[in-house]
Amino acid sequence: MRKGSLLFCVFLIAVALCSIILARGWAFKAALFPLSVSVPLLVLATIQLLVVIVGKPETSGSAEMDVDFSTDVAPDEVRRRVLGIFAWIVAFIALVYLLGFPSTVPLFIFLYLKFQSAVSWLSSVIAAAITWACFHMLFQSLVHIQFEAGAIQTWLGM
Repeated sequence: MRKGSLLFCVFLIAVALCSIILARGWAFKAALFPLSVSVPLLVLATIQLLVVIVGKPETSGSAEMDVDFSTDVAPDEVRRRVLGIFAWIVAFIALVYLLGFPSTVPLFIFLYLKFQSAVSWLSSVIAAAITWACFHMLFQSLVHIQFEAGAIQTWLGM
């Protein structure tokens, strides 16, 4: 039994229990996110704790996974990829500010799939439509969360 794994599982269980106990007295909307994260965390951390306690100890003869990171990528290519990811993150934040969250999520999914991942137009549109439907159904119809209007809607008086 590894002491570090055991302590980490106990720590995660304590964090999850604390979150659940604190969120019990909150209104449904306020407690929804902490509970939706804490309950699965509690279940999974408890299962992992049982695996650490009851599971067979690791032996040195067991197969180990050897992970080799690619070192043949040129530094300029790495820099270009990192800047590209950073640009997508900044674009998402800017779109949320300008258009609001409900409009940005499906638009961003479409733009990323079409232009970054080179997915077909039809697949990009279908993925964006499914994203919009799930987002609308979950947050606006089921939970009734009203998001802030984007800056453009505010400027236009909408």
